[in-house]
Amino acid sequence: MTEASQLLPAPHANASPGGGPTRTPARTPRREWLAPTGLILLSLVPVAAGASRLTQLATGAVAADNTRFFDSPVPVVVHIVSVTVFSLLGALQFAPSLRRHRWHRRAGRIVAPAGLLTALTGIWMALFYTLPAHDGEALLVLRLVFGSAMAASIVVAFVAIRKGDVRTHSAWMTRAYAIGMGAGTQVFTLLPWSIILGPPDVGTHAVLMGAGWVINLAVAEFVIRRRATGSGRASRTSGRSTVASARLS
Repeated sequence: MTEASQLLPAPHANASPGGGPTRTPARTPRREWLAPTGLILLSLVPVAAGASRLTQLATGAVAADNTRFFDSPVPVVVHIVSVTVFSLLGALQFAPSLRRHRWHRRAGRIVAPAGLLTALTGIWMALFYTLPAHDGEALLVLRLVFGSAMAASIVVAFVAIRKGDVRTHSAWMTRAYAIGMGAGTQVFTLLPWSIILGPPDVGTHAVLMGAGWVINLAVAEFVIRRRATGSGRASRTSGRSTVASARLS
């Protein structure tokens, strides 16, 4: 390649036959909003349940299964507010157009602390609130395990992004979000059983609750692996384009 050619501007990737750049359509594909919309819909049931619980605490009309929260309401209030922010705002982080925008980083500064508060208050409530009659020791252990895993995932994601490792950050935040959304999926694991077979016993209740977290994590791992595969293909394609450009120059 000559020195003069190096000073010339590279042709625009979307140049028109007449030499002028072709404008890229600004409209965002609707398909990319399917995942965020689905996640928001999944979170509506637990968010509504949390709002109902906050109303009961504020008015003093506490239902029988919520009396354990009345003497120490701060942890449950913080938990409900933080999980609402984490689930709704976190869902928007899965929109590709927003991930490429500065908004993603700004929202992440809210989503990550909200998720950490969700996990820590969930652990506190599991340890210090009286267990309801339909819960048991097995479910207590599951809540401690998944709550700790959620908190650890957010910490790992934070350390990764501080090092500039976007792929690791994205993977661990996806896992944390999957755990945080367990309450939404648990509606679908518990409700069919209750309708068809009646209220589950303590052991079955723990299994069905645990299934919600496991299902979410399985989906998260699928998304993470698919995302990594897509990035690998893009890197290989970019590499071949670079080599081809070098040969032509």
